[in-house]
Amino acid sequence: MGQRDFTAEGLRRAAADDRIEDWLREFLRSPGSDNAPLADQLLERNSLWVGPVELPIDELHRLAGPEGEPVLVEVDDDEWSDRVVDMEQKIRGGWEPAPLVVTFRDDQLVLEDGNHRAEAIRRAGRGTAAAVVGFEDADARQRFALQRLTKS
Repeated sequence: MGQRDFTAEGLRRAAADDRIEDWLREFLRSPGSDNAPLADQLLERNSLWVGPVELPIDELHRLAGPEGEPVLVEVDDDEWSDRVVDMEQKIRGGWEPAPLVVTFRDDQLVLEDGNHRAEAIRRAGRGTAAAVVGFEDADARQRFALQRLTKS
C-alpha cells in the first residue's frame, strides 16, 4: 500500500473505502508520528472507528502538554513551544494538519495523538479540529452520538 494522504480528506476517502484502521495504522507509523506501539494499542482496544469528525478543542482531554496545563504528561516548555509555534504559523498560512486521534473512553474524548496539533489549532483561533474517533464497542459509539446530539 502506498503513502496515504494524512489529511481530513484522505481520512474521508479511507472511511468511504472502509479502511480507517489502515489509514490510522499507516499514519501512526509514518515519519513524524513514529508511534507504531500506540497504533497497535489503539487498534487492539478499539473495534470501531469513525472520521473525520469535527470536535471542539476544549472538550478534548489531553494526555500531554505544557507545564501548568491539565495533562497527564508535562512536556518540556521549550520543546512544546517551538513545535506548537511552528505548527500555528503553518496553520495560519493555510496548512491543514493531520486529523487528531481521539478515543471515547468513560464518556470522554481522550486525545491520544495530536497534542501539539490541537494546541496549535487552538492558538491559530480555531475552536474545532478534524479527528478520527475510536470506540471500544457499539454501545460507546451510540453514547458518543447521543452526546453530540445533545450538545448541538
